[in-house]
Amino acid sequence: MKTFIKFFLIAIFMLGIILPCYAEKIVVEGSTTVLPIAQKAAEVYMKTNKDADISVRGGGSGVGIASLIDGTCNIANSSRAIKDSELDKAVSRGRNIKAHVIAMDGIAVIVHPSNKIKGLTKKQLKDIYTGKISNWAQVGGDNQKIVVVSRDTASGTFEAFGELVLDKEKVRPDALMQASNQAVASVVSRTPGAIGYVGLGYLNPQVKALEIDGVMPSKETVL
Repeated sequence: MKTFIKFFLIAIFMLGIILPCYAEKIVVEGSTTVLPIAQKAAEVYMKTNKDADISVRGGGSGVGIASLIDGTCNIANSSRAIKDSELDKAVSRGRNIKAHVIAMDGIAVIVHPSNKIKGLTKKQLKDIYTGKISNWAQVGGDNQKIVVVSRDTASGTFEAFGELVLDKEKVRPDALMQASNQAVASVVSRTPGAIGYVGLGYLNPQVKALEIDGVMPSKETVL
């Protein structure tokens, strides 16, 4: 069965030059979806290359790409493709940016574990995030206000969710906008009425993933 959880590519963007790996600190910045992979990769690399100095930080896909263009990082992590406007800006500054796809990911919709809802349709999910549905009773749950949690606009996951679920409509104005996948998961885990979305790697026992149109987010469904 097809689902909105179409699996978006995760990429890193680099300047089209050979980096002097030990002459300076290498800064990696951007997507929090990519953050756990990048942190682990840097850790393993520095263990086997003792002179290497790699700093990894999040901030969102847009932040990482902007930093790469501005010259404040060497590698930008992103869970979306680079935009034409960003590429034009890079070219205008003489920066030759190269993309390297490293993984596929799925977006998981999550709620508090106490929520009795097991799944939603794509339309119900869109109606929740655009404000047409505001109580869990409207989709078969308890009489409880829905607390909408979303990524912020610097996030590649936010852009993917907007295209795949919202048909580019705006998120309801009272949504709690968060700067990272971990922040979304944290808010949902401590808020019984909350709903949010995260990259697949951020699923944990403190939140419950929902089926969307009958499909559960998992490694198997991504593959």
